[in-house]
Amino acid sequence: MLRPWQFEIQLDKKSDKALYLQIADAIISAVKSGKLISGNALPGSRQLAGLLNVNRNTVIEALDVLIAEGWLITIDRKGTFIADILPEISSNKKSETQINIAVEDHKPHLVFDDGLPDSRLAPMNDLARAYREIFNRKSRWQIMGYSSELGNIEFRKAIVQMLNFKRGMNVSLEQICITRGSQMAMYLAAHCLLSKGDFVMIENPGYKPAWEAFENAGASLLPVNVSADGLDLEEVENHLKNHDSIKAIYVTPHHQFPTTVTMSLKKRLKLIELSNQYGFTIIEDDYDNEFHFGQRPILPISSYGNVKNFIYIGTLSKIVAPALRIGYVASSVDNISKIASHRKIIDVQGDNIMEEAVLHLINEGKIKRHLKKTNLIYKAKRDHFTGLCKLHLKDKITFSKPEGGLAFWIVPNKTIDFEKVCADLLSKGILLMNSEKFSFGRPVNGFRLGYASLTEQQMEEGIIALSKYL
Repeated sequence: MLRPWQFEIQLDKKSDKALYLQIADAIISAVKSGKLISGNALPGSRQLAGLLNVNRNTVIEALDVLIAEGWLITIDRKGTFIADILPEISSNKKSETQINIAVEDHKPHLVFDDGLPDSRLAPMNDLARAYREIFNRKSRWQIMGYSSELGNIEFRKAIVQMLNFKRGMNVSLEQICITRGSQMAMYLAAHCLLSKGDFVMIENPGYKPAWEAFENAGASLLPVNVSADGLDLEEVENHLKNHDSIKAIYVTPHHQFPTTVTMSLKKRLKLIELSNQYGFTIIEDDYDNEFHFGQRPILPISSYGNVKNFIYIGTLSKIVAPALRIGYVASSVDNISKIASHRKIIDVQGDNIMEEAVLHLINEGKIKRHLKKTNLIYKAKRDHFTGLCKLHLKDKITFSKPEGGLAFWIVPNKTIDFEKVCADLLSKGILLMNSEKFSFGRPVNGFRLGYASLTEQQMEEGIIALSKYL
């Protein structure tokens, strides 16, 4: 088989950029320069590893990135080839009319989301294959009838095992309900726990869709400020002393949304003590536990043995793809029973076949491998984003490099008009989330910038554009 390009890639092992990303970028450059064209075959991963004098796993990671971004395709039993339709070529084929419409409607070409994963990395082929296999294998009566409103029992067992062995919890099968995403879990928890006249303490800044679920259940919100190590517990205690009907507090302690800070151990223990003393429930939203780049992730508050009242919410949507709506909620047997009854009213059951398909990927180890690969990619992107902030926003912002999650929180060092900045950037095709989306009352001073779904070029373009306003 013809291998038209000599792989003369110079790798800098002292560079901050990971080796696999250096390899990926070199192949992209070869495609852009015409050294590699659509249909050209690449050497096998073992051969390429030998040519570059690197570990084969490094080459495989590079190829995975290129396949996910659309530069390469694989053909069974034949090998890996330059894709027929390349990312830049396909994006340049937009008609002039389409471009004009996009400009007129201010449709962004670059989006700083709130921390979504890169959907191009999603293992969709594996998931589709598992879905078809299960659909074909099961008898019609098995898949077309109703199942438990709590979710597929084997899938629930897998979630129980994950929570107990990886997140230090101690829950049983009867304490788990599978939902269509974490927002449904939030809605169900709110309506089973809250009534008109109740109060819920919330983080400020925080996650507004959760606030809306609480208000929809009839509750009123009590904001609590967030500092560098989590909630201001003095404010929590003041609320508890001044209100008799506080039923819950909503927290994102692992990587606080939107500031990314981690709640300290001291504050976690104090919050549990207050919960036990006053009888309110800790609603813990662990929305991105899997994305952590330091040492091992900090265990959830819900895993502590002395916590009496908790509702723990998680999701698989960010692990696989945002469009995959699978979440879960863990709590007491009594709470889960109420949640299941309410869920049956609005939804009867979840997607049993999809739950089995995801379970298949879990049992095959494909989810574990996917997370290992994506964490390496996201860590490299985070480090690159950090470098861009230091280069282009030096002395203009205050920020800390997050130990996990898929977004940064940056605070301008001077007073700015957030609404004007967002509107001006949108007119240039760059979407930034206004801080009003995270604020209770007066807008907080900060931007949440999701980086995971952006290329290095997009990150740099966005940061340079933002720098002109700071």
